[in-house]
Amino acid sequence: MTFTIAIDGPAAAGKGTLSRKIAETYGFHHLDTGLTYRATAKALLDAGLPLDDESIAEKTALNLDLSGLDRTVLAKHEVGEAASKVAVMPAVRRALVQAQRAFASKQPGTVLDGRDIGTVVCADANVKLYVSASPEVRARRRYDEIIATGEAADYNAVFADVKKRDERDMGRADSPLKPAEDAHLLDTSEMSIEAAFMVAKSIIDAALNK
Repeated sequence: MTFTIAIDGPAAAGKGTLSRKIAETYGFHHLDTGLTYRATAKALLDAGLPLDDESIAEKTALNLDLSGLDRTVLAKHEVGEAASKVAVMPAVRRALVQAQRAFASKQPGTVLDGRDIGTVVCADANVKLYVSASPEVRARRRYDEIIATGEAADYNAVFADVKKRDERDMGRADSPLKPAEDAHLLDTSEMSIEAAFMVAKSIIDAALNK
């Protein structure tokens, strides 16, 4: 039987970095589920298809190849904006949740990170983590990331964007962002990724040794 680790949390809380480190350490498969929405949106953009037609978006999501998700390409701002439009469509969410669940069954184990993994996609995951940090800290991290790539950024605009995404993710009717009842909460506001990893590792090791 496969061992599944579900990691949820808001934007720039550190869950992606943590998830990749966990997957690498344990030799598990990793999926950033946010990229599946971005990849669906990019496929629509590339084909010149509308972003507001649910049936076309659903068909695109159903044909998505999860093995070819390029983080660098999909991280572009315009792809993120398009993804936020298709991610609210129930038919798209159903199609991608189906694909994500299929991914979660891979042996010997999987790490999935996103917004609704512990609550919806993998509600029976062996370990559930909810990674958060204050909006101010997350905005600072996102701002520093943008500056590090050589692009210009305005902290206040980044902070406003983080708050807007939180409201959208937590306020949506379908699969809102919230901790699963049995999730371990990790606040990384004052914590390095290494420290957060050590906490997560102790939780995972305890579950593996049951």
